[in-house]
Amino acid sequence: MTLQDSFILAWRTVRSNKLRTGITVTIIAFGIMALIGIITAISAMNQSLKENFSFMGANAFSIRYKEMNARFGGGPGNNEEFSKSKKGLKEKKSNLDKVIRLEESLYFKEHYGFNRAQVSVYRRGNGNNELHYKNKKTNPQVSMWGADENYLVVSGYTLSEGRNLNAVDIQSGRNVCVIGSNVAAKLFPSKPEKSVDKIILVGGKPYRVIGLLKSKGSSAMLRQDDVVITSIKNLRQYQSNASYQLGVMVNNVTELEPAIDEATEQMRKARRLIPTETDNFVIDKSDKFAEMFIGFLAGISGAAGAIGMITLIGAAIGLMNIMLVAVNERTREVGLIKAIGGKKKDVRRQFLFESILISILGAVFGIVLGVLVGNIFSMVLHTGFVIPWMWVIIGIVICTIVGLAAGIYPAMKAASLNPINALRYE
Repeated sequence: MTLQDSFILAWRTVRSNKLRTGITVTIIAFGIMALIGIITAISAMNQSLKENFSFMGANAFSIRYKEMNARFGGGPGNNEEFSKSKKGLKEKKSNLDKVIRLEESLYFKEHYGFNRAQVSVYRRGNGNNELHYKNKKTNPQVSMWGADENYLVVSGYTLSEGRNLNAVDIQSGRNVCVIGSNVAAKLFPSKPEKSVDKIILVGGKPYRVIGLLKSKGSSAMLRQDDVVITSIKNLRQYQSNASYQLGVMVNNVTELEPAIDEATEQMRKARRLIPTETDNFVIDKSDKFAEMFIGFLAGISGAAGAIGMITLIGAAIGLMNIMLVAVNERTREVGLIKAIGGKKKDVRRQFLFESILISILGAVFGIVLGVLVGNIFSMVLHTGFVIPWMWVIIGIVICTIVGLAAGIYPAMKAASLNPINALRYE
């Protein structure tokens, strides 16, 4: 019996036992769907994060209070590269519990003179504001920021209508604001561009809209268009005792490292640190945040792999049991094959082919379903259609191995049958 004959017989057997094949294929397909689906969703989230975390360009960085350390799977010390900590230095006790004050931020902005770099001083307010205009309102997820005139440029925002905050706005602290595109779409659904010069309520207080931002896109973790930006002085009137942050944009990406070095020096002066004391602030590049989120998602990928493998192990056990049942059901068939000259290797090969074919069918259906389910996240996050080709190949290889492993014992059992006893089997 040739290899082709063994494969054709195996395929016919798989097709003829539709119920048995369907149940086994379904079990394997669900295991692969769980694995590929989660990996596809995570790939979409990674793509979205990389796009959305370009809110500061490659030639920009930010300075923040040391204890505002966001940890997403990276653990402590995630920002050591940018904090410039040195061995042997000690923490300044008087500054350990101090946030970055406005005076320190303004000192840095005034004295930082690296090659015409732009510096912005800003701070975050409440992140769950609900804005109102007449009978319209937003979801309670709008972030409020207090900023200066450079914030939009340093943070990568562009105005589509109106104007930016000016010196009078910043010095007087009057109730004016610039709003994100999502906010305008909620409050002015028919014509968002007409939001300029309208009076809206932010936290129950009236604010005149002076500018509308172009959309930057949003992810589930970062809502860049759900923002309202006012002046620092205005925000201080209602929300105090928060740490300030600084954004710095240099002219060229090649200037980034020397700019960071000078920023560290100036910030140490602003914080009044002596040479034997370590930095109590952190300097972040924009892509560092994306790396932290992606590191967090990598942990989810590992969990997805574990779930998929556990399901596949269960599927392998089920496939082996089904193949053993098939051996018992087809004992006389095996005896007939041997009686007309079939060899042990022919019988063994046929049963292995059946097991592998069932497993690969499960892989194909599981991959298709997994990619479709995973790309639901792509639709939600507005990213392109994602196909994790590497994991698709890995899924097929794994299922082939599962089919081979599950079929070895039943195939060997069938091949070892005595043809005389097999023919007499009832």
